[in-house]
Parts: sequence; structure tokens; C-alpha cells
Amino acid sequence: MNLYHLARHQLLRVNGPSKSKIQQSDPLQDKNHAINNPKNPEEKDNRNSNLAQRRIIWKNAIAITLFHVVSVVAFFLTFHKMKFWTLIWMLACGGIFGFGVTAGAHRLWSHRSYKARLPLQIMLLILYSAAGMNSIYDWVRDHRVHHKYSETDADPHNANRGFFFAHVGWLMQKKHPEVIRRGKTIDMSDITNDPLLRFHTKYFLFFKIIMCFVLPIWVPMYFWQECFLYAFCSQALLRYMWILNVTWSVNSFAHIWGQKPYDKRIQPVENIGVSIAALGEGWHNYHHVFPWDYKAAELGNYKLNVTTLFLDFFSKIGLVYDMKTASPELVDKISEKYGDGSRVHEVPSEFADVK
Repeated sequence: MNLYHLARHQLLRVNGPSKSKIQQSDPLQDKNHAINNPKNPEEKDNRNSNLAQRRIIWKNAIAITLFHVVSVVAFFLTFHKMKFWTLIWMLACGGIFGFGVTAGAHRLWSHRSYKARLPLQIMLLILYSAAGMNSIYDWVRDHRVHHKYSETDADPHNANRGFFFAHVGWLMQKKHPEVIRRGKTIDMSDITNDPLLRFHTKYFLFFKIIMCFVLPIWVPMYFWQECFLYAFCSQALLRYMWILNVTWSVNSFAHIWGQKPYDKRIQPVENIGVSIAALGEGWHNYHHVFPWDYKAAELGNYKLNVTTLFLDFFSKIGLVYDMKTASPELVDKISEKYGDGSRVHEVPSEFADVK
């Protein structure tokens, strides 16, 4: 959802009439209802026909399943045999590469919640390549569709279809026709008009192979003479499996289990476990209500939101600027009117010593 429509949507929530009237006149809710409940019987029949024609993408399903099985086996057979620095390198890569997704693909390119100087943009693209995701264009498009049509048939990883589908199942089957149709309506001009992103997209596969696999495997082999098998298992299997599943957990865990202190009417929740694992991306109820906020959370505590620490650091040295936030007054109004009462106004005591 772009900033204009989301701001308009939030103003309707805060200043509009009664809740029932808002629900009747809310353009986003009307749009989502129309997607899931078409009035035209012929359209409904066509949709049912399309649903019946959807098929599992067996090459994806088999590849993803085998990848996880082999990774789990590799963990038990090789983890205890790896050199100490191989383990440290694996953990470091698993954390650092994630910033390419959280600070880059998500908060910068999907939501434009801040601006970055060219050196940081290049660094984020390198980290994003190392994380091993799809192209920036595909990631941003799918994420913008997800926000605009969350938990409808147009949502690529609709959590209403169950945990497994939201987590990884959506990658194992053809997209719902609504996902494709609505995806074509998303404005992606900021991505296609960016020379740096066009260059990265053009050579995306090359960058992914080199940054996600070749270099991370080469480092332990060259610097501390780790054998190829253990270097390969630590990076191409264990570290890669971790990054993928942590990223997917935002779509699954953070849409199913947790609190809704800002808007109990929507599916996304606050999930502290996801926040810790995914570098601060688990404060999802807040994020879906205020997606333009560069913190993706109300509280700026660094231990629970490492990506915010990352961005604040680079803002101090001049590489990040124009950082957008939701005003405390707006957050108060929204949470008081629509929250489930679980909102806290300060950092939990066990994390209070870190910022």
C-alpha cells in the first residue's frame, strides 16, 4: 500500500464515524471483501475453475523438501566436526546477510521508510544477494501486494490458508490468479527506474551464486583450511536454511501467534521470537498499521530490533537520512481505538539495559 492510501486509511480509522460505519466505508476492507467474495456469480464460477486448475509445482516442492532433509541430516553429521571458526563464520553470515533483507529489500526498497546514500545501497544489495532470495523486483512486488491485500486471495502467502502455506507452501504451487492479477496493478516504477536496481536485477543470478554460495564457502577453506564438505554444509545448507526459514517466519508465525496491541481487526501480530530471530521484523501488528515507520516497531530498543540499530548507526555517519516514523499521537489514537489492550509503553525490564 503506498503512503497516500495508507495515510488516508489511517485518517479514516482515527477521525471517521463509528466502527461499523468505518467497516462499511473502508475502501481497503471493501476491496478485500470483493476479492474474496465476488458478487457476480459468473466471476465466482470462473474463480472456482481457476482454483481447480491450480497445481503443485513439483520441482519446487521436491527441491525445497530435499533441501531441508539434506540440511537436517548435514547438521547431525557435520556440525560437531566443523572447526570453531567455521561455526563463527556461519553464525556471522546468518546474521549479517539478513540485513540485506530487513534493512534493504523490506524497509528501504519495499516501503521507502528511509533514504540511503549510494555506498549503503551497494552494501545492502551485496548482503541481499548473499541472503539468497529472489530478485529485488520480485521480492518488492510480492511484499507490496501482501500489504495491500493482506490475508485475501491476492496475498501471495495468505495466512488464512494455514501455517504451512504462509511459511513455505506458497512457494510450492502456482500463484492464485488474484495474486497475479493484483500484482500487475502495483506501481513498481521506483524499482524499474533505479539504475542500480536494474543492474542488480539483470545480473541477479550471477550475484546470488557468487555472494550466497561461492565466497562464503571459499572463506573458511582459504583462511583456516576447512575441508570443502564442512564449508559447503555450513554455508550452502545450514546457514541458507536458517536465513530462509527466519524470513518465512515473518509470514507465518508473525501472522498467527501473538498480540495485536495496535489493531485487533487485522491478522498480523507482535511476536517477540520472530523479532529476535529476524533482526526486529516480528513487531508485525505495528508494521502493518504503520508500514512507513523505518523502525517497523513502536519501541526502538536495539536488542529486540537489531535492524533499527543498524540503520541508526548508518544515520550517524550520514549514509541514512529522511527516516520516517509514526507520530506518538497517531500511535496512541490507533492503539486506543482498535488495539487489543496488550500494548506496553516501555521496554520489558529484561531488555531495559540495552539501547
